[in-house]
Amino acid sequence: MSYLDNKIPPKREDRLQAVIAHSDSICGLAKKGKSKSCLIDDGERGFTQGSICLLLPALAMLNTLPDNVVLLHSALGCGSCTHSQNANVRIGSNARQGKAKDGIWLSTSLDESDVINGGETKLERAIIEADRRYRPATITIVAGCVPGIIGDDIDGVAQNLQSQVSARLLPVHCEGFKTKIWATAYDAVYHTIGRNLLVERGVSDPKPEDELKVLQEQERLNRTVNLMNVSSMGRIDEQELERLLTGIDLDVNVFPVFSHPDSFIKATRAALSISTCPTHDDYFLGYLQERFNVPAIIRHMPIGISNTSLWLRDVAAVFGAEEQVERLIAAEEAELHGALEEFRPTFSGKTVFVSAGEFRALATAKLLQEIGFEVVGIRSFHHDEFANSEYEKLAADAKSDYVVDIANVQPFEEANLLKRLKPDLFLGHANGNMTAAKLGIPTHVIYNTGLAYIGYRGVYEIARRLYRQLKNPAYNRNLAENIRLPYSEEWYKTEPFAYINTRGRAVNE
Repeated sequence: MSYLDNKIPPKREDRLQAVIAHSDSICGLAKKGKSKSCLIDDGERGFTQGSICLLLPALAMLNTLPDNVVLLHSALGCGSCTHSQNANVRIGSNARQGKAKDGIWLSTSLDESDVINGGETKLERAIIEADRRYRPATITIVAGCVPGIIGDDIDGVAQNLQSQVSARLLPVHCEGFKTKIWATAYDAVYHTIGRNLLVERGVSDPKPEDELKVLQEQERLNRTVNLMNVSSMGRIDEQELERLLTGIDLDVNVFPVFSHPDSFIKATRAALSISTCPTHDDYFLGYLQERFNVPAIIRHMPIGISNTSLWLRDVAAVFGAEEQVERLIAAEEAELHGALEEFRPTFSGKTVFVSAGEFRALATAKLLQEIGFEVVGIRSFHHDEFANSEYEKLAADAKSDYVVDIANVQPFEEANLLKRLKPDLFLGHANGNMTAAKLGIPTHVIYNTGLAYIGYRGVYEIARRLYRQLKNPAYNRNLAENIRLPYSEEWYKTEPFAYINTRGRAVNE
């Protein structure tokens, strides 16, 4: 039975045996990955710091959908992240549709009275008001923790009200307390897309004069690929991958961000779906393959030289374009290697620590190896089976073994590791660079939808930005001289993973 037959998607701890608390080395993980029957044990932390829940990435996806209203059924503060996300929505819609549009989100603002009496009546009123006020194509009803705890049935409310509103009602389950793996958010959004928006409309037989157009459209679809983007890359990166794919005569359908809900059916008619990040896409691409016979490629992330080339070769093999893609790769790699020469002397001998979502962290670490850095540590936000081959790639080119911290952020572990490793550079998310910056380490953001990261162009642009950063590290040096982190000297002397697998108490107690 398909997961999409159920109202709620499974959490990744169950579906993929995903891990959130583990310490290892790159060589150790590479060896475990080769043993397909060897699963990595998940641990517990006797002490843990706050992190995000799956609402944040889910809302980042949903807010990009044109003609959609996000109705958050939870406490008001749960939607605070959408304020910072709106800049991406405006920039993204302007880049793709030529007009800056705000994401529209509402909240039922559940309070103490609703916790006692239930919030379904308030949700019903909010749905009717959202439909009356905005007349959207869809209303995504996003459940936070509160309705999950008190038992509000958002699916039942949507079903009962559907005939009374013009918008399609799409329940999305993002009860953050149910999982520690916030990547489950991607499954939650894709779950509602698969259950509600991929329903084939009735199509009448074409008129004789339209048969040629039908045949031409079918021929086009035979060369169309779904390029998956869940908001983890901006338009500049989409354009780079479109450039490379059109270079082997393919048409590209970017999906699902900034795609109108009425157009989602196009994804079921493509010749191939291509993942840009297995962490994001495996749940949905498996469903497209199972339900609509759309084959999928779910490996490699096109960040870095070798991974971009491997990604392109996999796609080309499906369409019999191997010779064509080899010519493309040879030309791109030759031009890129020449352009990187001016940066390599600065990067030689420099060490770097990388922190991000699993696949982005590992692919970026590989890129850094390729342009001359020595990776001395990686923190990935979780681990699952899709990363095994990436560990092997990194271990094969590592100058020496180095630490891998699997953690849903946990900056106290990061501070300890950075004090010990003293890297020359730190790459992390925009809201995750503070620890390294306050230690005086030059930092660079690992993800920003306005900057290039993907494909061959992304390699050059990252190298160019890192070159400038290393040439002028004065900001971070001055920051370290005037600010200190809240951790004691005793903690910096303690083994950084002392709180893992302690089941509620520290080993040094």
